[in-house]
Amino acid sequence: MHGQFSKGGVGQGGELMALKKEKTKEDRINQEKNKLNRMFKEIEEKKKKMVEKLVMNAAFMAISLEDLQKIINEKGYTEEYQNGANQKGVKKCSEVEIYNTMIKNYSSVIKQLTDLLPKDIPKGIDDGFEEFVNAKNG
Repeated sequence: MHGQFSKGGVGQGGELMALKKEKTKEDRINQEKNKLNRMFKEIEEKKKKMVEKLVMNAAFMAISLEDLQKIINEKGYTEEYQNGANQKGVKKCSEVEIYNTMIKNYSSVIKQLTDLLPKDIPKGIDDGFEEFVNAKNG
């Protein structure tokens, strides 16, 4: 029984603590989705459905891009290949190909979302800009 609580075990916060800290991909996507949704909480009702779909895609791609970056950092940008006995060499790794395609799509979705944001700052919000401009002109 005493061996259960050896160094790095459950009693010392070892592996179980490490497992609790690591979020699943789904949790990370939901966290990103919530972050993006906060930006659009005041969006017009007629745009909400479109924003919802774009946010879902943007959140998925953002987390997938993070994962691909980790893989690329570990593996590198190239991989060796061999087609038959005589043809071999080095090519761009498949994760780089996926990353390049996905980053373009992600940028497009983020631009679409940004274009849906309200153009004017609601009155009553004091960001200090007017005071700054007036101080420069005064």
